Amino acid sequence: MPRSRTNSSPVSELAIELDRDDGEALHRQVEVSIRERIRSGALPAGIALPPTRALAAELRVTRGVVVEAYAQLVAEGYLTSRGGGYTHVSPTATVAPAATAPPPPTRSAAADPIVDFGYGRANLAAFPRAAWLRSVRRVLTETPDERLGYLDGRGAIELRTALAAYLNRVRGTNATAETIVITNGYAQAVSLLLGVLAAEGGATVAVEDPSASDDARPIADALGMKVVGVPVGDDGVRVDALADLDADALILTPSHQWPTGGVLSPAARAEVLAWSQRTGALVLEDDYDAEYRYDRAPIGAIQGLGPDRVAYAGTASKTLAPGFRLGWIVLPPRLVQPFAEAKLLADRGSPILDQLTFADFLSRGEFDRHLRRMRPIYRSRRDALLAALAEHLPELEPAGIAAGLHLVAWLPDDLDEATVIAAAAREGVAVAGVSPYRLSPAPRGGLVFGYSNLEERQIADGVERLARAIAGGP
Repeated sequence: MPRSRTNSSPVSELAIELDRDDGEALHRQVEVSIRERIRSGALPAGIALPPTRALAAELRVTRGVVVEAYAQLVAEGYLTSRGGGYTHVSPTATVAPAATAPPPPTRSAAADPIVDFGYGRANLAAFPRAAWLRSVRRVLTETPDERLGYLDGRGAIELRTALAAYLNRVRGTNATAETIVITNGYAQAVSLLLGVLAAEGGATVAVEDPSASDDARPIADALGMKVVGVPVGDDGVRVDALADLDADALILTPSHQWPTGGVLSPAARAEVLAWSQRTGALVLEDDYDAEYRYDRAPIGAIQGLGPDRVAYAGTASKTLAPGFRLGWIVLPPRLVQPFAEAKLLADRGSPILDQLTFADFLSRGEFDRHLRRMRPIYRSRRDALLAALAEHLPELEPAGIAAGLHLVAWLPDDLDEATVIAAAAREGVAVAGVSPYRLSPAPRGGLVFGYSNLEERQIADGVERLARAIAGGP
């Protein structure tokens, strides 16, 4: 029976512990140890054991001890041996059944949605594997050995330099390699920043209402900070509500407000900066979905207008893949050092190879090319969603359609959000509501439609099913 290549070379160690004061013969102890490993599955069928001479030297025993142990296990059928070859675990060796707990309950296939309008996702199937692999190969080939050691808390200088050039060019930031810190995604950025602010005496964090504040609120609660909401209008946060706002930090998504999709106007951005200057509060700009815009001109980041008052956070989660945990934050100069120290204390720095690979990917223009490929795909899916809503559910009012990977459809007054979501689930459609993201109640409900992971035909099918659910049809 031919053996696989993975089993053709022997394992180098077996980690057998011998008790020379036990009184039991050494070859018996070797037998018991190997037999138990085979029965537990730790030594799988077909794997080659170390040569008798090598194992004897490792255990500091005579070769005859190992030869006798192997011979006994061959006789019992646990091992097979051929002259001039390695000794292998027998394909028919008995493996003791492992104690197993009852399997966890699983959802039935009928409970899984047929169409899932989940939001906050990139199209993972479109990840640019070939281009990323080229960057990985260059990094592994060209990176000096010393770059594989520990970093300072800010991250790899190569990535910070590439990010500063990219963000200044594309998003209009005022960033340098010295003011950027690499993080494990946005969640870590907001967590570390709130920790730094709390250490300085910060007591109150303001968030948009509604907003995806699930990253900030638990951290603020743990730090003993108060969280307050600022109402959102059609164009993002309502700046008239800032007049009486007493907060140490304000977290905004001005380029594509989550979840409503509003875009903060230049005048409103100026008002936000004026409030920050007047109160001394910090603005954390979450540049959510800024890379994907369809029907409007790009609007630069607020950070570019007030680099001393604004921290700018970004991530590769929506553009490449969330599993990389690649994020960054551009900080006011006074916050760089305490933030970098907090990052070092948290995890000793983000993985260096991922940082260097992304730096290569960015600097060679592969990131730009990937975004150019994805924008028309996402736009086509958005258009399919809008067309289906107009045809089957004209009573719903889409909003936030000019950019991003999702849109909100406001419900008419006679439709209850929770009731619609439950009815949709019975028709095989998963769709989220706006209400869970509110700090204060609102009379009008809304549905959040993510479309990045759905083909046009799936989108049309999902909206038709939703229309049947709302109509109470079969």
